[in-house]
Amino acid sequence: MTKRLHIASLAAFAIVGIAIAHPIAQAPAKITVESPAFKDGAAIPKDYTGDTGAKNVSPPLTWSGAPATTKEFALILDDPDANFGGRGPFVHWVIYKIPGTAKGLPEAVPIGATINAVGLTGAINGLSGFNAFQRPGAPPLEPGYRGPAPPPGAPHHYHFTLYALSAPLDVKEGLDKPALLKAMEGKIVGQGEIVGVFQR
Repeated sequence: MTKRLHIASLAAFAIVGIAIAHPIAQAPAKITVESPAFKDGAAIPKDYTGDTGAKNVSPPLTWSGAPATTKEFALILDDPDANFGGRGPFVHWVIYKIPGTAKGLPEAVPIGATINAVGLTGAINGLSGFNAFQRPGAPPLEPGYRGPAPPPGAPHHYHFTLYALSAPLDVKEGLDKPALLKAMEGKIVGQGEIVGVFQR
């Protein structure tokens, strides 16, 4: 009996040791992302799209429920209905190093890598699919938001995905979606999204 208890104790210590050496990663906290311009799952107003005659500016966004440990936010806007032969969702916007004190993004976040707007000091517009698919010889395209412009047909769904980060990103300008996701590894403590729809 004593021998069995000894073996059981050793097994318990081994399990604890493994748990300490390889802690279980906590799932990111749920962040609520909303927009005064459209409801989740509803149509994105024309002014926030690349449609003819539209302003093609970013919609206002608000969020709540981010962990108290949040130091920065990042946001990716992509369209999984446009995956270009399996190469992944088309990316419309990448923005990172948003201050951890931010409660949202204003309408019409300025175009350009360095963002000069109230409450967004230090934030950076990254590279989107429009930069990746720019025609050879064309003038450089400034990074920033460019709205939905799907071909006529079925509706497309646009995912504004927000990430709360536990530490500031030590990165420079010029990150695209894969590079940003790589830089955020191990730092995501909260996540949420709002999905807008647009159809031509």
